Amino acid sequence: MEKIKVGVLGATGSVGQRFIQLLENHPYFTVTHLAASEKSAGQTYGEVMKSRWKISSDIPAYAKDIIISLPNPEVTKGVQLVFSGLDASIAGEVETAYAEAGVMVLSNSKNHRMDPNVPILSAEVNAHHLDVLQFQKTKGKIITNSNCTIMGVTISLKPLMDAFGLKSVMLFSMQAISGAGYPGVPTMDILGNVVPYIGGEEDKAEEEPQKCLGTVKDGIIQSADFKISAHCNRVPVFDGHTVCVSVSFDKKPKKEEILKVWADFQGEPQKLGLPFAPNPAILYREENDRPQPRLDLETGRGMTTVVGRLREDPILDWKWVVLSHNTIRGAAGAAILNAELLYKKGFFN
Repeated sequence: MEKIKVGVLGATGSVGQRFIQLLENHPYFTVTHLAASEKSAGQTYGEVMKSRWKISSDIPAYAKDIIISLPNPEVTKGVQLVFSGLDASIAGEVETAYAEAGVMVLSNSKNHRMDPNVPILSAEVNAHHLDVLQFQKTKGKIITNSNCTIMGVTISLKPLMDAFGLKSVMLFSMQAISGAGYPGVPTMDILGNVVPYIGGEEDKAEEEPQKCLGTVKDGIIQSADFKISAHCNRVPVFDGHTVCVSVSFDKKPKKEEILKVWADFQGEPQKLGLPFAPNPAILYREENDRPQPRLDLETGRGMTTVVGRLREDPILDWKWVVLSHNTIRGAAGAAILNAELLYKKGFFN
């Protein structure tokens, strides 16, 4: 198959920049369409981003001469897929317009996540949720990522749920400042501090995992039947969301059984050998003080879910720590992996 033309919506923002970086020299996709706000439209990406590029690597050469447009599906010129890093305040309407124009939309915003026939797709966890796309009424289709905080959590839960069943989950997140976008949390609010509230995060953390881990029936995704309680906190770490997880199971496993299930886990991306598929999908660190963002964040090019500190929970059954890269595994990288899955399954033939 030839490469397909893709676009990035919200191309100047934090997630948009990560898309631009990760899509350089991609074997399936070539970026031809960049969209952003009125203050950037009509200028080349290189001009606009001279002082706004916030990733340690340079702006990829391929993107510098692309002229930024307003988000408008009428100017996509053969684009079959857009990656959306748009803010939720405008994402819903804009993404729907692209889908109505026949473009596949992979969204990072919350707007469509809980629509019954829109998958919250995590390629290793619920590839079968793509079955509901046929029931969307638009010519193009919308697929969303989950909230970045629960991406690694659901990956760690998926093989355990399949093997032992889930009753309840407790989450305590320590979320990086990059999750707030740029310029993010003011320095005087976060430096040397922990902020025990992130607007809307706990609601998303308490309802999205059940949909991610749910089943498909009659063209609708039915959420899994377990409860979640979440505490979400902003901490002074630049990248990487760390989550402490406690779980009760239908059938309590032994420690060695959990470790084996994690070690053996292969999602569809790994089986298909997709370019962005991490191998392993889940890496367990034996050290008592791991995972840590500083040491483990780049595992698997930022796509591996790193877990550690597995031990018995005196109230529930077992507890552990999950680390995932919030702007790669939790955002741009996950959406690209989802797009690779669509490509390999023939959605763009």
